[in-house]
Amino acid sequence: MIAGVAEDEEKWLSAGIAGLQQNAFYMHRALDSNNLKDALKYSAQMLSELRTSRLSPHKYYELYMRAFDELRKLEIFFKEESNRGCSIVELYELVQHAGNILPRLYLLCTVGSVYIRSKEAPAKDVLKDLIEMCRGIQHPVRGLFLRSYLSQVSRDKLPDIGSEYEGDADTAMDAVEFVLQNFTEMNKLWVRMQHQGPARDKEKREKERSELRDLVGKNLHVLSQIEGVDLDMYRETVLPRVLEQVVNCKDEIAQYYLMDCVIQVFPDEYHLQTLETILGACPQLQPSVDIKTVLARLMERLSNYAASSAEVLPVFFQVEAFAKLNIAIGKVIWFSF
Repeated sequence: MIAGVAEDEEKWLSAGIAGLQQNAFYMHRALDSNNLKDALKYSAQMLSELRTSRLSPHKYYELYMRAFDELRKLEIFFKEESNRGCSIVELYELVQHAGNILPRLYLLCTVGSVYIRSKEAPAKDVLKDLIEMCRGIQHPVRGLFLRSYLSQVSRDKLPDIGSEYEGDADTAMDAVEFVLQNFTEMNKLWVRMQHQGPARDKEKREKERSELRDLVGKNLHVLSQIEGVDLDMYRETVLPRVLEQVVNCKDEIAQYYLMDCVIQVFPDEYHLQTLETILGACPQLQPSVDIKTVLARLMERLSNYAASSAEVLPVFFQVEAFAKLNIAIGKVIWFSF
């Protein structure tokens, strides 16, 4: 039976790739002749292949990557159209007439990337519009990949401090807010995958979810790269918002993975100065989460940081890092009995 399902899935994937390639061929022909109307028509039909619900996340990823490669070519065409005098604002409005919502949103994100680059509108306004529009897809797998695409095309266009897309005094906060919102929505979709389908497929779903975890975790990496995220912003906004989502999702897989992500991607100095906050989240995690390993990885990072320079040791004593870690470890050992 399992072999039969795998064979069916290969057939569905092959059919999806064939449909995508056929429409991509006609899209290329339209691009070569600068036929915008046909380019949009065939690109929308090409992207309609991503509406499928028949593929596992692993197979869906194969289909998505082929569409992604074609969208990069389409984005280059949109840039050239903009350089030739085509109004990017009109193009942004035009793609919103694509028939089905999923192709429409992929096209909107693609044109939105060019729109931001043109600087005809503030980056924060375009990003806010795109992230709100993406709420239209609530299917877990389709929504995850759509938001992953949005993250991919926008990561070098965030209105960060020092960026060419920098805005007003709150520019770093605008960048942070966009990434935090995308992270929150992606995590909700990822967690919802666990509750799709019969209980007997629980292990299969957990494996599929593990394969997609990096799509969610990449948002935390993007947050850690934003220049405007200094210690104060991390302590007051970024960490509390991330931990709020981690705790509230009440999902063992998400909680363990995301706590590990936080520990790995943000600077040691930030962990040291926010130790109480991150340790305070541990008792709020699901009982099945391996908190011992989470704490061990945090301790390893801080130990390496302490050993890296004698200058940082006074800070450890100042924030009572060792005492706080001992208390946290003691609680974990106590509750494990």
